[in-house]
Order: sequence, then structure tokens, then C-alpha cells
Amino acid sequence: MLEKMKDIVKANDLCVLATVSEGRPHCSLMSYISDEGGHEIYMISHKQTRKYTNLLENPTVSLLIDTREEEKGQRRIYIKALTVSGEFQTIKDPGKKDLIRAKFLKRHPHLTDFLNDPGAEIFSIKIKSFQLLDGVKDAFFETID
Repeated sequence: MLEKMKDIVKANDLCVLATVSEGRPHCSLMSYISDEGGHEIYMISHKQTRKYTNLLENPTVSLLIDTREEEKGQRRIYIKALTVSGEFQTIKDPGKKDLIRAKFLKRHPHLTDFLNDPGAEIFSIKIKSFQLLDGVKDAFFETID
């Protein structure tokens, strides 16, 4: 089941990022890419946003990734909703950051201007666990070491 969960992460590129600061939740629709192993998710944000401030104050996050685009119409009962729990990390290594930027541009060419903005920051979410709702009643939970 863990590989199925990682496959959902790798097959998609849009999620909802939930952050919390001072007890106040905040959600953001985010473009993302993942590493090959399905252990890390990479995103970009302006450093002057509420979400980025929240990440710096509380690195624990939750992401929602789903398959609603694949399961339209009568197939909605087959939608899979994957909740990813993880931890925000900055990326210090300039070489790694450049590699991620190149991969991000390949997957999301419409974000070129955003990625080139000096106020934008690429960051990582290290995945800790998954909860998959497969359809309306089948739920599965997996942790990553």
C-alpha cells in the first residue's frame, strides 16, 4: 500500500498545503514536484507570505493530494484522497536547489517568472506519514522512517 501512496504523490503535481501558527490553520493551493523515492515534496513560495511565516514558526504540515481530475462524473466514488503529514525544511545546498529548480521548471513551465523571482524560496516537505482514503470507505495509514 505504501508504494501505491507514493505513486499518487509522484503522479500528481497539485496539492493543498495546510499550515498552522498560533492555533490558526491556513490552507494554500500549491504546485509541487516530488523526489523519485516519494520521500520529499518540493514547493515554492514567496518568503513574505503567511504560509511561509507559518512554516518557519511551525514546521509540521499536512498536504492533501487527490485524484478528482481522473475520476469525473459517475466515477467520483472512486476518488482517492491522500493526506500527507510531513515537516518543512529549508534547502541549504545551492546545487540541490538548482537541480530542484530545473525539475520544477520542466514540470511547471508556467511558473518560470515565479521561480526566477528573488523573493521566492524553494523548500522541502519531508514526508512522515500517509493516510489514503480509497473511495468513500476504505482507509489506509502508513508511516515512513
